[in-house]
Amino acid sequence: MASYQRLTLHERVQIEKYLQKGLSKAEIARKLGRNRSTIGNEVNRWGSPKDYSSGLADWHALDERTKSKGKKFARYPELERLVIRLLKKKWAPEQIFLWLRKHFPNQYRMNVSHESIYTYIYLLPRGALRKELIGYLRQRKGQRYQRRASARRSRIPDRMCIDQRDPAVEDRTVPGHWESDLIIGAGQKSAIGTIVERSTRFLIIVPLKNRTATEVRKAFARELRKLPQQVRLTMTHDNGLEMAQHKLFSAQTHMVVYFAHPYSSWERGTNENTNGLVRDFFPKDTDFRTVSRYRLKKVQDLLNQRPRKVLGAETPQEAMQRLLMP
Repeated sequence: MASYQRLTLHERVQIEKYLQKGLSKAEIARKLGRNRSTIGNEVNRWGSPKDYSSGLADWHALDERTKSKGKKFARYPELERLVIRLLKKKWAPEQIFLWLRKHFPNQYRMNVSHESIYTYIYLLPRGALRKELIGYLRQRKGQRYQRRASARRSRIPDRMCIDQRDPAVEDRTVPGHWESDLIIGAGQKSAIGTIVERSTRFLIIVPLKNRTATEVRKAFARELRKLPQQVRLTMTHDNGLEMAQHKLFSAQTHMVVYFAHPYSSWERGTNENTNGLVRDFFPKDTDFRTVSRYRLKKVQDLLNQRPRKVLGAETPQEAMQRLLMP
């Protein structure tokens, strides 16, 4: 008998589309080649078909798996052996995490966060292996202490790290995953928001009255709710406190919010590159309080209508419209 395979993010997106078209759970199961009970259990835990959200469903499934991440090395001895071998080369846990993500994309059993590696080391029984592995760490401390720099991050309640995001997001094959940030105006007194879809590079520029969490949450949600749910799955944001109301934002948009690591702008490379394009129109001495919504949206349209080499000369607007076609 073949072993059970978890539903993928792509399958959950298909389930949501089929439910919106009115297909029964049995029909969806046949189309996906899945057992009827698998689809039934997936949909029923959300109450009713109209409440099903592929993005939130995938986040909850991943969250359930990561709750037991302390036992992951016991479940996957190949991963454990590889991590120990890299530790013996004096690689830092964060370097190991990055290397694994690069060389084993979309392979859950061969990916683990740097914090999970630290947890594994310090939860080992006191003995030769624990002492040896701690000796490979730069600090070589007998206990694990959280750095004071993390205090800023902890001020965002229930923060979901990018480590917990489905690795499948990286390959850009499934649309609906966005990256976001603020562009700050002159004297830190004004700002605008930028939200970019990873697969199409489609840009949304968000006018902001101020940088408070309430204003950013309302303005971002207002812009994104104009798009259908099928292209609203996740959003990966910088570590700014302006996204402190991410749970309420998720409830309003059905989008799961993840946060990049501090000082790791490359983790939101699409957004960072796009911000550079926006800066061509609005240099650092710009006071966004004097820039009209019409002007911001004009720049948004100009950038979305530029052909992009990465899209095969297609424009972001054309790529997004193609996704939205029935």
